Formats: sequence, C-alpha cells, structure tokens
Amino acid sequence: MTVIGSASAVSSDERALRDLYLKHGPALYSYILRMLGGDTHRTEDILQETLLRCWSKKALTDSDGMAVRPWMFRVARNLVIDAHRTRKARPTEVSGDPWLGDMSAEVDLIERMLSSVVVREALRSLTPAQREALQATIFADRTTQQAAEVLGVPQGTVKSRVYYALRNLKATLAEERAA
Repeated sequence: MTVIGSASAVSSDERALRDLYLKHGPALYSYILRMLGGDTHRTEDILQETLLRCWSKKALTDSDGMAVRPWMFRVARNLVIDAHRTRKARPTEVSGDPWLGDMSAEVDLIERMLSSVVVREALRSLTPAQREALQATIFADRTTQQAAEVLGVPQGTVKSRVYYALRNLKATLAEERAA
C-alpha cells in the first residue's frame, strides 16, 4: 500500500514539473539565453538546474502566497551569476592548440638557418643520381613512377636511389649531431 502511494506521489510531482516546464519553460529559456549572450548549451544547463531546484523544493505550484514564476526567474538569475563568478575565480581555460602553435611559430631564425646549412651539406654528400632522385620524388611531390618517367630510368632504380639517399642523409645528419 505504501509503494502505491509513493508511486502516485512521484507521478503527480512529475506531472506538475512537466506542466511547470510547459507553462514557464519558453519564457525562462529566453530570459536565461539573453543573460548568457546566446550560449544555448549553458542556457539548457541553467534551465535544467532551475527546474531541478523547483522539484527538490517542492515549489511546483503557486502556494502560500508565493508565485512560482518570479521565484524560478530569481533562481535562474542567481545560477547564472554563480556560474559567472565561478568562471572568473578560475584561471582562464585554454586548449592545447593555440599555445602549441605559438611555440612552433617562434622558431629561432638562426637555428633555422643553421639547420638549412647542415641539411644542404648533407645533401652535397650524396651522389648526383641520389640527389636527382630525391629532387624528382620528395621535393617535387611525385610518385616513384612519375619520377621514373621524368628521369627516364626504371621505377626500381628510382626507388633504390631514394632509399640509399635517405639512408645516407640519416647517417650524415647523425654524424653532424654527434660532432
């Protein structure tokens, strides 16, 4: 018997909350949306929290001389203010992208110049055929088949020249780093 009574009480509360939302929800949503400058996600959160507080306080209908609508608007306003204060109290949130981009944008020009000199010297250590294969493939952004047609050699030759060129470059640059 107790279970049935509590189930009907829950359903009447749910019905009252739904009716409250249907009656005051659109106006409350617009009010909160204006306060939040158009942020629909935060508006929905504040609206939900306002309705949750109405439900937990059993303030689902006008009673005891208290009108629900002004109380709901006051609760929503206070929630917006609290959220704003909380956000101001914390450090500004940043994603990883901007500061990582700033770090990479601040490449030291001298370091860049030195790196280009080292790479240029490493390229000079290659045979002319290896340099030509790298130029025709990697630097010209061509496939090995396209490079083979441009160079007039078989595709397998281009592949092997690129392979040995990259292997020699790696070894030369490792020696430079160790020195």
